[in-house]
Amino acid sequence: MAGIGFELKKLFNKKGILNSAKAYGYATVICSGPMLLGVILLLGIMFLCKYAGVDTLRRELLICMISYTLLASIMATSFFSMIITRFTADMLYEEKKSAVLPSFWGSSTIIMTIGSALWLLFLIFSGANLLCCVLMFIFFNEMIIVWNAMSYLTAIKDYKGIFLSYLVSILVIFILGFILILIFKSHVIEMLLLSVTVGYGVMVIWNLVLLYKYFPKSDVGAFVFLDWTDEYLYLALSGFFVNLGMFSHLVIMWFSRVGVKVHGLFYGAPQHDVPALLAFMTTLITTVNFVVSVEVNFYGKYKNHYSLYNDKGTIKDILQAEKEMLDTLKTEMLYTAIKQLLCTALFIAAGGYLLDVLPLGFNEMMRGYFRTLCVGYGLYAVGNMTMLILLYFTDYEGAFFASGIFASASIVFSLISLLFPQVYYGFGFLLSSMAFLTAGILRLDYFTKRLPYYILAVQPLVSEDKSGVFRKMRVFLEDKLEVHTK
Repeated sequence: MAGIGFELKKLFNKKGILNSAKAYGYATVICSGPMLLGVILLLGIMFLCKYAGVDTLRRELLICMISYTLLASIMATSFFSMIITRFTADMLYEEKKSAVLPSFWGSSTIIMTIGSALWLLFLIFSGANLLCCVLMFIFFNEMIIVWNAMSYLTAIKDYKGIFLSYLVSILVIFILGFILILIFKSHVIEMLLLSVTVGYGVMVIWNLVLLYKYFPKSDVGAFVFLDWTDEYLYLALSGFFVNLGMFSHLVIMWFSRVGVKVHGLFYGAPQHDVPALLAFMTTLITTVNFVVSVEVNFYGKYKNHYSLYNDKGTIKDILQAEKEMLDTLKTEMLYTAIKQLLCTALFIAAGGYLLDVLPLGFNEMMRGYFRTLCVGYGLYAVGNMTMLILLYFTDYEGAFFASGIFASASIVFSLISLLFPQVYYGFGFLLSSMAFLTAGILRLDYFTKRLPYYILAVQPLVSEDKSGVFRKMRVFLEDKLEVHTK
């Protein structure tokens, strides 16, 4: 959904370092809020465990519980995330705001029903005690609502409200966690997991308040968005593949030679996971810069170019607008890539000193993983930006092609890396990110060179009915709901 929002535009238009810092801070939270919160959460939990004197095995078990829940909830919502964004954008464009809120509950219900069943099956055989299983089950469903709500909250553009929800949630987690481990010293794991569940519960309530504040309640069908899944199946698969590519290498490492069995079905690879967690932070520079540069500089050119087709612009005007748009796009992408390169180099250079200060037990192999994964995540960030540009041009097939290569390469290269010495494990993700970036750039270059053709000639001459399994699912669910309400 394009349009950076008046609140953020006003901050960028104001002069001064404070206003710029505030604007970039808002942009960071909006773009990477839940993921960034997850990274801060895991690092904070490590420090609280160290403060409470928790032994290494129990600390790793808690980190596994939180990590597994976060990753499972991300994968559960990834298929519908881009579909929901597209559906919401279409409803707002058609001035049908009343259809937005029902779709949130409809999509959340489907994801929670399927996801909870699979997650409960895992928890039953996980080996965790009953209280931890209950808390992880609640935490999982909270995260589904949080991830799903983000697809809707991007339309609201209440940056201050969303920022405060993250800030309050993280404060609740750490303050409550600190208090509980002081009171219940013999149940540190359970108390910290409880504080995480309560903190994210606060975020859920806050997000729901924002949604109900901006979107009206209505009797519109809650499952109408499923028709968009049939129409834009490539879009749905692209969202799923990107997340699969980004996290599959972590799971593979859990069962490698650096992996350890923590407890029951909980496996981890601390020597690989901790460097990956810190290296992921390098992606923030591209994520934020993409929003700021694209929304502020590129989108105006993009909107002007496409409006000329609708407003009967002359061929000369259209060609000139296309040139200006593509020149701006190339410039912004180049600047973003350079910024990411510099950020990655800075992380690698400063990382050696920072890792010695942090009490994370880094050894030489972990430093090697950190350097390799910094490069890998940097390439991934630029590749993901390229894929998002393809989505701007509605090249859903191109995005599907690039994300599919990324997911496949991440799995294959990570498995191949297991055949080599342990020092090369991080190269599987690095090579897959390189493949992602290469595929995205090649497709974007191919597409933009034929832009008039894709705008004018590829459109169907008659309306196509793309009804499929998801529309049948929608009809089935609506019939069941109607019977139930009667």
